[in-house]
Amino acid sequence: MLSHHPVRTLPPNVARWSASNTGVQHVHERIGAAPGPEILVTALVHGNEYSGAIAMAELLSTGWAPARGRVTLAFCNVAAFERFDAARPDASRFIDEDFNRVWAGEVLDGSRRSAELDRARQLRPFVDRATHLLDLHSMHEPCAPLLVTGTLARNIAFAQGLRTSGQVIVDSGHADGVRMRDYGEFANPHGERIALLLEAGQHWDPRAVSAARDTLMRFLIHAGALTRSQAPMGWLLPDKPVPAPVMVTDRVVATSMDFRFSDSYTGGETIAKAGTVIAIDAGRKVTTPYDNCVLVMPSLRQLRPGVTTVRLGRRA
Repeated sequence: MLSHHPVRTLPPNVARWSASNTGVQHVHERIGAAPGPEILVTALVHGNEYSGAIAMAELLSTGWAPARGRVTLAFCNVAAFERFDAARPDASRFIDEDFNRVWAGEVLDGSRRSAELDRARQLRPFVDRATHLLDLHSMHEPCAPLLVTGTLARNIAFAQGLRTSGQVIVDSGHADGVRMRDYGEFANPHGERIALLLEAGQHWDPRAVSAARDTLMRFLIHAGALTRSQAPMGWLLPDKPVPAPVMVTDRVVATSMDFRFSDSYTGGETIAKAGTVIAIDAGRKVTTPYDNCVLVMPSLRQLRPGVTTVRLGRRA
């Protein structure tokens, strides 16, 4: 078993935000004076990923409201977060199942019950009404921020327009369930709704909190809820050059517990030559399928047969 990374950020006081003005615990809305977008920002989709929740709690503490439209801030899997233990920080990811794999209509409408499904059904009306969704996450391993867009051109363009330090990652989701950002109208190729998922950095790295603040504020500005001059002081980091998106083409799935990377990859590495060995799985070489292959989110943190250990992509 890998030892966990050090916990270098204190968990936010989410209990303070239990009571809300929406009738649903831990879900708050702020309404602007003028018409505008219907924005939903979510955090704590996984209970041990709280950098986004820190940013949301800070924003709520300021008494902030948008200039236009409505912004809803939802702390999602609070029950899992309440089990967070700095001595075992990976253990509170979820209670019964991954909250970010239950967002298929037939699953939400079905009779099956779990802690995560019950909470997803509570939050579904807010997701249904959103024209813009920003889902705040973080990563197992130290890595520069990523903006995960799905495959629709409108999301890719919106993410590139934020001008953050986050690398845009174009992927088609997961085989084991539907993410919130791929739910319903967000996945309609003929629609207009925007959905992005931020992977802000390593879970408990202070830099992930800075990335969450910056991306949250840029998202609100780009969606039209406020102007740059209305952003809280210190939240916006300097604009960054926008690299070409990385299109995920393949996933490396472990077939055994005897899986090891050939180097200490953290993500973002470009492997120049096709056929380069990047891992060994039970004696079998895992190689890059093409030249200039980009490694996306390599991790052995949840290693078991059937789990994705790294995604492979090429720049658009």
